[in-house]
Amino acid sequence: MTQPPMSFEAAASVLTGADSPFELVTEDVCGVAMPVFKNRFRSLREILLKSKEFGGAEMAVWDDGTRWSFTEHERLVASVAAAIRQKHGIGHGSRVAILASNSPGWVLMAWATLTLGGTVVAMNGWWQGDEVRYGLDLAEPDLLLADRNRLARLEGGDPGLPTIVLEDDFDAYAEHDHAAELSDVPIAEDDLAAIMFTSGTTGRPKGAMVSHRNFIAFLMLTFCNSAVLRMTRPPPGEDAPPPVGIMSNPLFHVSGFQSGALMGPATGMKTVWTTGRFDPVKIMRLTLEEGVTRWGGITTQLWRLLEHPEFEPDKFHQVNSTGGGGSAFSPDLQRTLREKLPKARGDINVGYGLTECGGVCSMATGDLLLAHPDTAGRTIPGNDVAIFDDEGARLPDGVDGNICVRGPNVMLGYWKNPEATQEAFFEDGWLRTGDIGRMRDGLLFLASRKRDMIIRGGENIYPLEIENRLDDHPDVEEVAVVGVDHRELGQEVKAVIVPRAGARLDPEKLKEFVAETLAYYKVPTYIEIRTEALPRNATGKVLKPVLLGEAENTFREE
Repeated sequence: MTQPPMSFEAAASVLTGADSPFELVTEDVCGVAMPVFKNRFRSLREILLKSKEFGGAEMAVWDDGTRWSFTEHERLVASVAAAIRQKHGIGHGSRVAILASNSPGWVLMAWATLTLGGTVVAMNGWWQGDEVRYGLDLAEPDLLLADRNRLARLEGGDPGLPTIVLEDDFDAYAEHDHAAELSDVPIAEDDLAAIMFTSGTTGRPKGAMVSHRNFIAFLMLTFCNSAVLRMTRPPPGEDAPPPVGIMSNPLFHVSGFQSGALMGPATGMKTVWTTGRFDPVKIMRLTLEEGVTRWGGITTQLWRLLEHPEFEPDKFHQVNSTGGGGSAFSPDLQRTLREKLPKARGDINVGYGLTECGGVCSMATGDLLLAHPDTAGRTIPGNDVAIFDDEGARLPDGVDGNICVRGPNVMLGYWKNPEATQEAFFEDGWLRTGDIGRMRDGLLFLASRKRDMIIRGGENIYPLEIENRLDDHPDVEEVAVVGVDHRELGQEVKAVIVPRAGARLDPEKLKEFVAETLAYYKVPTYIEIRTEALPRNATGKVLKPVLLGEAENTFREE
């Protein structure tokens, strides 16, 4: 007899209790006692070895025609690992940088490095020459895998270290020895697995040090949260298609690396990969050809899909799940997803997190978003989220403060930057996210990035609520709210708006629209209408320093 759905809290208690699949026990993690999953992998290599049990099932499909089963993927990884060990001496503690667009070679090199106990240096593929040089100088890798396009961005084209050119040399590594055994060198949970660069919306990007424990915690958090949600919903029908994801997020970001390259071997789920610029027509074609059931990504990608002239809701009835992260999903986007992807309306999942905590620490799901469109969701069982004041004291419900995260998913620190590491943490392992928000009845609500907060005449103004209001206007395509200097008030509010195609916006009418729901001091004093898209980084966040003229936009989507 089918059990009736449970509450989230009850399901989480059952699944994380003693002798349960996701039992939580307290252990010492880098000097801090915290809950961890008892039944977990101890290294990413263990996950790869376990993935062989999925055998000949299809694991990955690439838009260049490449297809891997789980068995084939493991054999190719072993071949690449043997080759870089023999030819370049890569082993435990070695650093291998990858500077390339999404490709099969990117994934194989990353997994090969991890199985040897090495560290993947995930170079931002959209960086320009000076930025690439900065990343290489900081990480000091022992080996570089790069494609021709990105090597050409370096002055003289010489990175100054042993380099494998993806298009010219990599096939020989993949075909080196398909009978090679994976390394058995010991790998500790807190060994460094990757250096993932922060988005760098202000200043130089920092290198977040991510351990095997951190990556595995992300996977376990995701699995646990999914299992809890399944217990809160009616069971899927017998004719429900097997889950298939499609991935277009860059591999140098946690959304591509963790949710794509690591997730498939850990779950047995098929992933369809796209390369090059984001192309909604390609996404729609592959969705139909490969049986994709989930559309995820950043907000701009989902909008481009849903509003594309070739999008027809009836053609994509198999899409039963959607969501993503990187930035908040506005109420308008949530409504549009429910309207145009009706089978996914109950399975919209929007994660909140940052690179430093594995990309996710809380999750807003379909039921919550209907009741609270502005929530960042519930804390995912297995890590903790709390609000602190600037001195590190915990704040009560309903009070705005620093959003902080603690758990086995939180990074080790910043590579070669002890000062930034110290600034990033309160005592007892609490990571300061840099965001402002509050907890209310177990739900997290974001206010703003701390550095984005506008202070007008002593009043704190959070751009996000103004952005959400303007995003509700039917003729607004994109919006960003920033503070501009004012001699007496300190700052005033400015909104930069991109209209929808064919629409004409009147700044005064827009101010009246904001004033209908928000206090007078939150109404933008200045409104700039622009026709070009807002500058964004790899995670979809608007680059506000670029809008303010404080930085150049070096983004290149290729």
